[in-house]
Amino acid sequence: MMLDNYIKIVLKSGKDQPVKRFHPWIFSGAIKKMYGSVSEGDLVTVYSNKDEFLGIGHYQIGSIAIRIVSFKEVVPNYGFWKNKIESAWNLRKNLGYTKNIKTNVFRLVHAEGDGMPGLIIDFYNGTAVMQMHSIGMYLIREELVKALQEVVGDKLKAIYNKSAKTLPFKSDVKSEDGYLYGEKSETEVLEYGLKFKVDWELGQKTGFFIDQRENRLLVQKYSENRDVLNMFCYTGGFSFYALKGGANSVHSVDSSGKAIDLTRENVELNFPEDTRHEAIVADGFEYLKDIEDKYDLIILDPPAFAKHRNTLPQALKGYKRINTRAFEQIRKGGILFTFSCSQVVSKERFREAVFSAAAISGRNVRILHQLNQPTDHPVNIYHPEGEYLKGLVLYVE
Repeated sequence: MMLDNYIKIVLKSGKDQPVKRFHPWIFSGAIKKMYGSVSEGDLVTVYSNKDEFLGIGHYQIGSIAIRIVSFKEVVPNYGFWKNKIESAWNLRKNLGYTKNIKTNVFRLVHAEGDGMPGLIIDFYNGTAVMQMHSIGMYLIREELVKALQEVVGDKLKAIYNKSAKTLPFKSDVKSEDGYLYGEKSETEVLEYGLKFKVDWELGQKTGFFIDQRENRLLVQKYSENRDVLNMFCYTGGFSFYALKGGANSVHSVDSSGKAIDLTRENVELNFPEDTRHEAIVADGFEYLKDIEDKYDLIILDPPAFAKHRNTLPQALKGYKRINTRAFEQIRKGGILFTFSCSQVVSKERFREAVFSAAAISGRNVRILHQLNQPTDHPVNIYHPEGEYLKGLVLYVE
């Protein structure tokens, strides 16, 4: 069989159970033996200590040593990857994303959620922005580009690689950001009819936080006649929806001057010369020190406080701290939208941090909504870690 061409890796006794339950990660501590020399990004076959085939995946240096791409004895050739891309595209097509004239930005590939660990592809009105988080995915980028062209067809105008900062830092492989197909064209996208300028070349992540789409729409429904604070606003997404919802005033706050410039530009696109909006460059924690009775709708959407498990305790303190300040100072009858996008922070731990903040403030707090990521960010049922976005909408008396 052609699988004999791949390095064989055998797991320790008992360490095969997660893989048999289709969890796509194999940790370095589970490996008993490697039959040969392996380089980062190589495809390897994985077997139990009883010589049972478990899967085939990309090898990498680090805690997560293997990311499984198939639990079947197949060779991951071009046809294999094209089928994966096609499956992801068809899901978005069935969900209505590919032909939505009011929203032309969505996530096309969501890593483990679409059976492609280490790969993110976001679609911006014709431009596909790719981020590879594993060397294995980076090494097959030309195949992925070809597959995207075949599957997406005329809707695809360009493919941009933005993996320079996302590839594993221990790797010797380096990536330069740039266009793999086509060239830069339209950077304006639509989300529920609102216009956004997106900077996928220099902006955070792939340029825009697509995962908050439905939660932004929910902010619109609660904003009428309220004074709104959009903290850690980035390019101001929540702010536009608050303005559209009829807010009395909206303050967008971020520590990045570039983000605030883009926020102002985006507000002008949708609400030219609207005096209800003010954009402020300030440190989030400092700004929250003195906002007493100023706002009755606050959005806390900070960047990931914890990217690794060893930073989890500090991250939980951070969430407790910012939420305490919001609880203590929001007006009576106010609504707090609070989020965590840290994968290592579970829903339970995030809720504990927010509950602790509520208790410290002494306010009466009720949960109105429990939020997560939208349907174009699907969660593999065997990989609960994929449910990274957590949010609560809280009524504060």
